[in-house]
Amino acid sequence: MPRITTGKVLLTLTSLVTLTGAYLADWNDTHIYNPNWPPHAKFHNAQTMSMGAALGLLGLYLLWVHRGVWTRSLVQVIVVTESLYWITQLSAILYPGTALVDGDWVPPIQPVLAGTMLVLNTLAYVLESRRLEHRIA
Repeated sequence: MPRITTGKVLLTLTSLVTLTGAYLADWNDTHIYNPNWPPHAKFHNAQTMSMGAALGLLGLYLLWVHRGVWTRSLVQVIVVTESLYWITQLSAILYPGTALVDGDWVPPIQPVLAGTMLVLNTLAYVLESRRLEHRIA
């Protein structure tokens, strides 16, 4: 059974949020069922949801199913995997015509959520790297 550590728990949390977050936020009338969105916009929304699911599942697989040696390199791969979705979410505001929300009635939580996930991934990386250094030394 894989060893449970604080770093792995944090990475599991961010993997689960990455896996489910877009579905919880977008599977509704404001996004995928929005009658005002053209089919191609819905296609890209669906692509984003699927990408989050794929990255989250890959992270969970590498954390708990993969039977290779737990190394700093593997931790790096998991952290990058679980950070890509959030980095791309933060970068989306840089594209022409994008907005964090539609209308003024909803506070934009994306930057806070993305920042939180990236901080948790960084913390997990630091914890696991230190633990692995002490194990080797």
